[in-house]
Amino acid sequence: MNAMSAISPHAIGGLPMGSGALALDTYRLTKRFGAFTAMDSVTMRVEPGTVHALLGENGAGKSTLVKCVAGFQRAEEGSILIDGREQDIANPIVARALGIGMVYQHFTLAPGMTVAENLLLAGGKTPALIDWKTKRAELEAFLATTPFSLDLDVRPSELAAGEKQKLELLKQLYLKPRLLILDEPTSVLTPQEADEVLGHVREFARSGLCTVLIITHKFREVMAYADSVTVLRRGKAVHHCRVVDTSPAQLAQAMMGGEQAQSSSQAPVSRKPLPADAPVALKVEGLKAQGDRGTLALHDLSLSVRAGEILGVAGVSGNGQRELVEALVGQRPRLAGKVTVMGRPYGAHRAENRELKVRSLPEEPLRNACVGDLSVAENMALRDFDRPPLSRGGVLSFPYWRSRAREWIAEYGVKTQGEGAPIRSLSGGNVQRAVLARELAGDINVLIAANPVFGLDFAAVAEIHSRIVQVREKGGAVLLVSEDLDELLELADRIVVMSEGQIVFETPAAGAERHVIGAHMGGGHHEPAHVARAAA
Repeated sequence: MNAMSAISPHAIGGLPMGSGALALDTYRLTKRFGAFTAMDSVTMRVEPGTVHALLGENGAGKSTLVKCVAGFQRAEEGSILIDGREQDIANPIVARALGIGMVYQHFTLAPGMTVAENLLLAGGKTPALIDWKTKRAELEAFLATTPFSLDLDVRPSELAAGEKQKLELLKQLYLKPRLLILDEPTSVLTPQEADEVLGHVREFARSGLCTVLIITHKFREVMAYADSVTVLRRGKAVHHCRVVDTSPAQLAQAMMGGEQAQSSSQAPVSRKPLPADAPVALKVEGLKAQGDRGTLALHDLSLSVRAGEILGVAGVSGNGQRELVEALVGQRPRLAGKVTVMGRPYGAHRAENRELKVRSLPEEPLRNACVGDLSVAENMALRDFDRPPLSRGGVLSFPYWRSRAREWIAEYGVKTQGEGAPIRSLSGGNVQRAVLARELAGDINVLIAANPVFGLDFAAVAEIHSRIVQVREKGGAVLLVSEDLDELLELADRIVVMSEGQIVFETPAAGAERHVIGAHMGGGHHEPAHVARAAA
């Protein structure tokens, strides 16, 4: 790859930087954000010239780990070793000098510049006057060493998402990194494009020029392209192995927690059998929706939940669960498909929510269910502020808002300075309790809950779980989307598995086998749900 732009060797600690693939070690690396420990004493070895995969659910600490290695965050404890030498990677400039390059999950391209200009800009040392004839020849020679064909004169705004991702990768390859970090590089690529990109990255590593550390949520990519894998769970490194010694089912179990994982609530949930004539409360047929980057996130997805039933939706994060919830609650447009509640069409409008009694507990409630600067009382009134008794004759009754909020604060144990405090001043668990109080008031036909206890302490988890079960016991239908398999096995009556935007498996929760669910979560099976269905 001598056609790539040359980088003068940098001196680190008085020693010239080496060349070729480097060895990376982290030793007891710990990173905290306030009281929250995002990464807890992580020790990991990445061999030179290998592709090392980093697996884990959202919030497991993957991005925190790689950002520390790439100099974007600093760990409070522990060490990072490059080729056996401890390095203080204070910022991305130091990381770059050590030969560390990173391709981010979110695009970092200059949209108004051409592909050629973006490539030159990546080097960070652009001369005042550019000899474009020479530089174009260099860039064309460089592109000839890669399997990607991009027009040097096109601007990123004219490129499809997959082509933008290729350009992000080319920016790093152009700089000849010794360690290349890829943060979910194939999330916007078709399977064919993903194979092309990862195949090239693997060859790049095997040539001895570079070591690759890749964050992915796709087991197929790990099995096909990685040499070794580290699994993170809740900030800890819980599993290291060579890829030839593992399987998608084993990796899914490591990510989700094994049989020894403790149940999150104090007592097992008793399941009453559903009456044979229980009506379908929520029905989704042929739902299609786009992801954030323009690719299809939901592919003709269909499911139904009956009154008095909790349907659990399992899956490794990034397989369309977030898009499903957003399409159902009105935060994401539906491209095709039909959603009905109690047999009536449901477009997720405010009037329909009230009339059909649909409620939701979204992920990240402060961002998705609250207005941070408004008070606790005002947030609790968002659903019915314009209805009696909160409003009479078009006049808002603020004293009633406050008195009702005080009742709910007491009933749900919301720890706050008072009902007038801005809701953003509350802890995560207390924000979720405040949202619960609002969403669970009155009769409910359908409750859509997405990772409702993510990041909460055990007391809050047990309380929220019991509130969700109460909705079912009163005859409501609950769609529970969770990345915690223990939570689903504990609460749900039935479990479906989402993989790559589709339902690929369905089983009754009672007697469900973790390893079978894990195999489907790992993408080991792609039959439609009506084929891949466990015997009742």
